[in-house]
Amino acid sequence: MSIGILGTKVGMTQFFDETGLSIPVTAIQVGPCVITQIKSMSTDGYNAIQVGYKQVVEQKLNKPLLGHLRKSQLPSLKYLREYLVESIDGFEVSQVFSSDMFEVGQKVNVSSKSVGKGFSGYQKRHHFSRGPMSHGSKNHRQPGSIGAGTTPGRVYPGKNMAGQMGNKKVTIKNLQIVSINTENDLLLLKGAVPGKPGALVKISK
Repeated sequence: MSIGILGTKVGMTQFFDETGLSIPVTAIQVGPCVITQIKSMSTDGYNAIQVGYKQVVEQKLNKPLLGHLRKSQLPSLKYLREYLVESIDGFEVSQVFSSDMFEVGQKVNVSSKSVGKGFSGYQKRHHFSRGPMSHGSKNHRQPGSIGAGTTPGRVYPGKNMAGQMGNKKVTIKNLQIVSINTENDLLLLKGAVPGKPGALVKISK
């Protein structure tokens, strides 16, 4: 598994290519990310690289996390993520990653937490069909039968019903990098990325 990078979703805009074609893109502020810890097979039982992102004031972190970062003489970083690697050769603590690790035309996977829609009904959440809208019908947006009878005498777990919609981790695969702004560490990805502007985004090759 290759090392990924953390970033922040800025928002959506459009990008015009050489032919004048308008491409919908999502702008993501990536990095700089710092290697905060290197885990090896001898010490931890597996090889992994821990990456930190987004420096904040010390008061926003708890003491165990601050102690972990001070051990390597690193600034107070809000987010820490691990990436499994086959070999830890070539990595060192305090090494910095930014947008220069990507290339235009490369495809990446993007993970983020989707926008929360709150408690939603059957039609919005699971695309159920509505009932008759004519006079006398009492089933406009109701769920109808849920299929359970004397046998099994209960509702199976995972049944499509009303409930919390969104606010879950979503991964969009194979998004193409349209443009890279190395000065501001901005990536423009073709298409939409889950989450609100300002949401934490994880990008992996």
